[in-house]
Amino acid sequence: MKNIVIFGAPGSGKGTQSDKIIAKYGLGHISTGDVLRGEIKKGSELGKTAKAYIDKGQLIPDELMVDILASVYDGFGKDHKGVIFDGFPRTIPQAEALKKMLAERGHKVAAMIELDVPEDELMKRLLLRGQQSGRSDDNEETIKKRLNVYHNQTSPLIEWYKGEGIHHHINGLGELDTIFGDIAEVIDSL
Repeated sequence: MKNIVIFGAPGSGKGTQSDKIIAKYGLGHISTGDVLRGEIKKGSELGKTAKAYIDKGQLIPDELMVDILASVYDGFGKDHKGVIFDGFPRTIPQAEALKKMLAERGHKVAAMIELDVPEDELMKRLLLRGQQSGRSDDNEETIKKRLNVYHNQTSPLIEWYKGEGIHHHINGLGELDTIFGDIAEVIDSL
């Protein structure tokens, strides 16, 4: 089983590369963003709570996210090939909670793949995405807050996963297929 954490700042290409990984390897995909947007669209209590955090550029509380992800993960059944965790974990306590949740099922994270993209490029990509998709959180003020949260709270995970011995650095600039080729080399080596 190949459970993979795809990691990077907002706009680093996690969703795009996840789609390519799913197509090639048949893995499940758990995007916290998609899960939360789905709850918001349904107008569920969870969605309303999540929207209040997202609109302020803040992270969702850990306990809430782990419960949601465990439920989605279990929905793939016992015989799945593995899952890509996209947008989670974002903090060391979340990484520890994910490790525990998977261990309770006899599973683990096989690799953390970090897509590294310079900040000026991230800003360009996110502003463009906001114009194209109409996503309310892709405006300059919220993007700056999200990147700040990423640098302060999320990037320490890189060192944590290095300590776990499963961190893989990928240059997230360049041609999509070149980036995917580098990712495929990592997954093929697992």
